[in-house]
Amino acid sequence: MNATARMHLDPGTLSAPLHIEVPGRLDAISPAVDRVMTEMRSHCRPGIPEFEVETALREALSNAIRHGCRNDPSKHVELRVTCDPVQGITIVVRDPGPGFDPGLIPSPTAGLNLYRHHGRGLYLIQNLMDEVSFGERGNEIRMRKR
Repeated sequence: MNATARMHLDPGTLSAPLHIEVPGRLDAISPAVDRVMTEMRSHCRPGIPEFEVETALREALSNAIRHGCRNDPSKHVELRVTCDPVQGITIVVRDPGPGFDPGLIPSPTAGLNLYRHHGRGLYLIQNLMDEVSFGERGNEIRMRKR
């Protein structure tokens, strides 16, 4: 994982921009993920590991809906996806919540956290994607897979 403060995106090289408003309901995750994966297969360069992108996206959307929207269907998660011939796929998930400090999330691989039934989503995202960064408020995650 390469965590950076900001990912640089050159709009001139991006293709297939996709913008989806996902309702704050857990049952809205699969249709949004299916659409992103279809777009990725059609417009991104071949060879991007689909399982890794799909799993990270599902985790990011789940966190945004549970924590940012508090499962409120009247709220929405903003999902933006772009492809770049060199950089691969970039996914941005932004929720309307107050955000969080990613540095305060305990490692699920340390101590008694091994036995917890939750708290592994960010760990998975950071290990599946090549780059992961968070917005200033912590209510936005940016992920890239080459």
